[in-house]
Amino acid sequence: MGRRDLGQRLRALRAASGRTVAAVATDAGLSVPYVANLENGRGNPTFDVLDRLAAALDTRLTVDFAPADDVPTAPPAALPAALVRLGRTERFRRDVRVMADATGGSPTELAGRLLGALAGLADLTGRDLVEADWFRLLDALLLVALHPSGEGGRSGDRPPSR
Repeated sequence: MGRRDLGQRLRALRAASGRTVAAVATDAGLSVPYVANLENGRGNPTFDVLDRLAAALDTRLTVDFAPADDVPTAPPAALPAALVRLGRTERFRRDVRVMADATGGSPTELAGRLLGALAGLADLTGRDLVEADWFRLLDALLLVALHPSGEGGRSGDRPPSR
């Protein structure tokens, strides 16, 4: 993960928790400009700093080694301002808690992953999404999380005829 990817991940986790840079920096015992620089892909944080940020964001820091021949994934999409605002809404936090309960995951981790995925979907549309678009996407994901189709594909699929 590069600095830019790390910064986008930090921003997504912070936005998902509905917190400001100042609040996270204070909880991590770091300066606001330092955390802002990290979110903007600048700086070389130590593992201690990353661990403190993870704790401040109610997550845990994990480190992994991958085989050299692994194909790198595309960098995460930057979070549009409208998506950051969505992450701060009570409705978003409520829906994330419901999805986390349904999937057995951590609400904070799910919120960060969800904002990253929504940013990726926005990239696919090729246009700036507005609040109503974000809520439609969130509603669709909530439906999928709460009502899995089970085995065999979509619930309305018929077996192939012979």
